[in-house]
Amino acid sequence: MGLIKNLEKVQMRATKLVIKLKHLKYKERLERLKIPTLRYRRTRGDMIEVYKILTESYCQSVNLELELHKKSVTRGHIDLRLVNASEVF
Repeated sequence: MGLIKNLEKVQMRATKLVIKLKHLKYKERLERLKIPTLRYRRTRGDMIEVYKILTESYCQSVNLELELHKKSVTRGHIDLRLVNASEVF
């Protein structure tokens, strides 16, 4: 988790370099600069990866194995778990 906080600190400092926005709060600087938060970008990236896995958009040479996880409560949704992702990540 330390790496994420360090990245966020760098982004905070970088947005302060815009002199006209220096007095604003971090969230306001991001909005004015039209920059998404790091948390949003990480979540979006995760959703894109899940979409690729579920729609089989990865190259056929990548070995992804998903198994149905039957012991979790998902309120009717399918729960798939990635079994082998050594070549992807």
